[in-house]
Amino acid sequence: MTAPGVPASTGRGVRVARAVLVVVGVLLIALGGYVLTQTVRPNRYGGLLVWLIGSVIVHDAILAPLVAGVSLVVRRAGRRVRPAVLAIVQTAVVVGAILSIVVVPEIIAKARGTKNDTVLPFDYGARLGVMWLVIAVLTALVATAWVVLARRREARR
Repeated sequence: MTAPGVPASTGRGVRVARAVLVVVGVLLIALGGYVLTQTVRPNRYGGLLVWLIGSVIVHDAILAPLVAGVSLVVRRAGRRVRPAVLAIVQTAVVVGAILSIVVVPEIIAKARGTKNDTVLPFDYGARLGVMWLVIAVLTALVATAWVVLARRREARR
């Protein structure tokens, strides 16, 4: 018999796993709070808060809509797209977006100029463009290989 509000398909093992995950999550949050109070000076909490809020905004305003948009475009490409190919494309977009988020501050800092020319010595904009090109080519190759292998498996059946 299951508890009210719990689907009948939820077995004891799932409930135990959920409870363990909740306990581990709470312990990790407590550990993070302890490490924060022991290693970060209180005058740095404001900057940390700005960074945390910024990361939520970047995720919710940039990454999530970008991945959802790519998913819609790929699904409406005219023919049925295999879920694995969709996952490959979404993964590539996420990896590219995260790498872009890491590199864009360097591009901005280089544009502003530094006191020491050896701090940001490279052309980060060009490298970001090359990175996106490499991601696009690798994504196309992996997706094509996946489709070819899937068709061969279906042909054997």
